[in-house]
Amino acid sequence: MAPDIKILVVDDREDNLLSIETVLERENYTIVKANSGKAALKILLTQHDFSLILMDVQMPDMSGLETASLIFQRDKLKNIPIIFITAHSHEEEAIYKGYKLGAVDFIYKPVNPELLRLKVGLFAELFRKTQQLVAHEQKLLNTNAYLQKEIEERLASEHKVMQLNMELQQNNIHLKSINEELDRFAYIASHDLQEPLRKIRLFSDLLLQKKGSAEDMDKYLAKIKTSTDRMHQLVNDLLQFSRHHVDDSDFVEVNLNNVVKEAIGELEVQINQSNANIVIDQLPSALIIPSLMRRVFYNVISNALKFKKKEEAPLIRIHAQTHCSLELNGSNNGKSSYCKIFITDNGIGFDKKYADDIFVVFKRLHSYHEIEGTGIGLSICKKIMERHSGHIFATSELGQGSVFTIAIPERK
Repeated sequence: MAPDIKILVVDDREDNLLSIETVLERENYTIVKANSGKAALKILLTQHDFSLILMDVQMPDMSGLETASLIFQRDKLKNIPIIFITAHSHEEEAIYKGYKLGAVDFIYKPVNPELLRLKVGLFAELFRKTQQLVAHEQKLLNTNAYLQKEIEERLASEHKVMQLNMELQQNNIHLKSINEELDRFAYIASHDLQEPLRKIRLFSDLLLQKKGSAEDMDKYLAKIKTSTDRMHQLVNDLLQFSRHHVDDSDFVEVNLNNVVKEAIGELEVQINQSNANIVIDQLPSALIIPSLMRRVFYNVISNALKFKKKEEAPLIRIHAQTHCSLELNGSNNGKSSYCKIFITDNGIGFDKKYADDIFVVFKRLHSYHEIEGTGIGLSICKKIMERHSGHIFATSELGQGSVFTIAIPERK
């Protein structure tokens, strides 16, 4: 729909106003008349939607040029085109002043009706085109805003889908880990727990049937005790693995030397039997859960005593480094600072390809017939370090001993 053309005609003579209105009336313009510059300004105070202003230059009190000057000073009116109507006798002076003010054209008296219609028609058409361009521009702006919103919503949706996919992948990895753990639990229930039970039943039957000498009876009882002890150790380790829930209030600042000494005190018998030498450097204090961290040191040191060389007494050294960064999966985790505790032994070591496997619950590199244990100890250590937002890992080579690294976050 074409916009209405609204024209303000300003002239101090009523006959001139009527003449211009008559010339333009057949064009369907809306004509508003003002008989002075002051009257025009009063109209323009409330009406700003004029397409064109036709104004006589010579008017008493306030000339057309003075009126135009005031009109152009107002932001809402300064873009309305003004055509001045002037007498030939003032042509050069009026044209110069008018154009300097910002007039778009001049019409000379006496007014030629056809010329007036033509010029007004041109500006009316220009106004229509301008309004169409403004409307088109606004439509484009609205479309761009809509498209921008669509893009943002789509990007947000894609980001959300990516997040959900990442969460799904993480959940799948976690679920796979849980399933593998359940499989290993099933294996323990069906094999590791069954085997000592079978031995207990076998030797109990032999005792009940009184088959063999008194010496044989003692041997059967010893076998039953060994199997019972193994079951007891296995059940205790399973309970420890499953119940490590902690709260922030459980963390306390403790000197790690004291924690290590407590763990060594629990291993006194094994240390004496293996003639082990344990060297402890000065260790720092850390914000930890003492009972759980003592279990970590206990399990790692116990591991070093178990996997010793037959011909060589165990030598275990424990030392620390503070304010360390940590490289995990080939990338540097520079966001956190860690206290690293190194536990180095001279034992039989292991192939470095098993560096991750040794921390998997029930994953054993040796049969328990060769070396005692349930395959849970290092898994408990890993779980405890996760509760501390820390890490535990090992490096080793066959026959060259092992180095276990315990990384504890340095908290303020």
